[in-house]
Amino acid sequence: MRSKRADRAPQADSSEIPELSRQLLQAQEEERGRISRELHDETGQALMVLRFHLEMLSSETRSEEQKAKIQESLDLLDRTIEGLRRTIARLSPRVLEELGLIAAIRRQAQLLTKHTGIQAHLDLPENIRPLDHDLAVALYRSVQEALHNVAKHSRAENFTVRLTMSKSRVSLQVEDDGVGFVPPSAQPRGFGLTGMRERTAALGGTMRVRSQPEKGTRIQIAFQLARGGKSPRDAGSRPLANRTAA
Repeated sequence: MRSKRADRAPQADSSEIPELSRQLLQAQEEERGRISRELHDETGQALMVLRFHLEMLSSETRSEEQKAKIQESLDLLDRTIEGLRRTIARLSPRVLEELGLIAAIRRQAQLLTKHTGIQAHLDLPENIRPLDHDLAVALYRSVQEALHNVAKHSRAENFTVRLTMSKSRVSLQVEDDGVGFVPPSAQPRGFGLTGMRERTAALGGTMRVRSQPEKGTRIQIAFQLARGGKSPRDAGSRPLANRTAA
């Protein structure tokens, strides 16, 4: 006969899953930060030195043919550097930590419009009270991933990002007017929705995806807040102040 202690063991183990998921997310963010710093400090600096050498070589050569080839190399290098900067920005939420959540969301929307021409419509508060750090990161990462999907898959002309916050709840909605998809296809890894669901669930939130072919896609994420702007699962993570977007 199994003891009552043995019967309770599976429940105790299952209750630890959310905390383990949260610790995993924190570890992932730390690793992303480390990789982004290495890319910036090592790869980024090496590319800038290479660019300087090419410019010097171009100024010293008299051959127009060689100058043209060097310029082609410089153009390719510039595109590589710009791509590296975008990768670093996706890896590290530095803009979130420096400017706050609202400004970081605006920056993501502006970059998407700049690179794709898809028009942004933002419905954001001028400022919000401080949020738990993990919660702010989760909201920022959700916007990043959702807008990445808009750029890569939607073929949309417009997208909307809406953030609302009350005393007990914070909600994020990202919507586009693109081609949409059939609901059963909402789970492919390439769409990043699985990762968004896991991150949301780890912090006790909910996520809903609505989409129909040729009728766009809407992603809604919501978290209940305890006093002080923290998620219900939080026991004291460091707060992240949010300043008004520029």
